[in-house]
Amino acid sequence: MRNRRLNQNVRSRKPRNAGFTLLELLLVLAILVVIGGIVTVNIGGAQTEAKINATKAQLNGLKSNITQFQIRMNGLPESLEALRDGPSDSAKKAKWVAPIINEIPTDAWENQLVYSVNGNTYEIRSGGVDGQVNTDDDIIVEGS
Repeated sequence: MRNRRLNQNVRSRKPRNAGFTLLELLLVLAILVVIGGIVTVNIGGAQTEAKINATKAQLNGLKSNITQFQIRMNGLPESLEALRDGPSDSAKKAKWVAPIINEIPTDAWENQLVYSVNGNTYEIRSGGVDGQVNTDDDIIVEGS
């Protein structure tokens, strides 16, 4: 008789519904959105930092190209195009052997670089993240 009562108790209990409630699903979804937002912000910052570092490397590479031009031509190039096309001065053009670069590079944001000469010194400048030259985020390499 005792076994009969136990069996009746087991049968009379209502089974708990399997699955999740709407509240539980919304809570999990909210947590995933927060985590996704944090990951996106961190990845975005890393991508910007990578582009800044790539642009710095690009500018330092150009600095080496300008040094090579200086050695060959005994002077600074008038423009970045002179590294590809040679000097515009006909006397120096006669000494021109081959291009130092094949194409004029851009920064990591595909913006044109700004090259300026002031006497025996020069500056190569990228507009940086905002793409605007002469702002706080410019990336600059100087040489002489």
